[in-house]
Amino acid sequence: IEYIRSFYYNKLEYTRFSSSVGKYVGFTEYGVKNAAYWNNNPSELSAMKAQKEVYCLNNIQIDYNNI
Repeated sequence: IEYIRSFYYNKLEYTRFSSSVGKYVGFTEYGVKNAAYWNNNPSELSAMKAQKEVYCLNNIQIDYNNI
């Protein structure tokens, strides 16, 4: 299970957090700056890592039961 949070502007992804990578990755100049800022904030990273448990792990059983 992987949690991904992406940020888009004009249909262009500029930053992404992936729980498997464990940090933000920037894809544009602006996105790289945002990723560097967010990656230097330990509370932001720990909050995003916790989102996997909040969204994914609590709902996976519901999805499997529906299949």
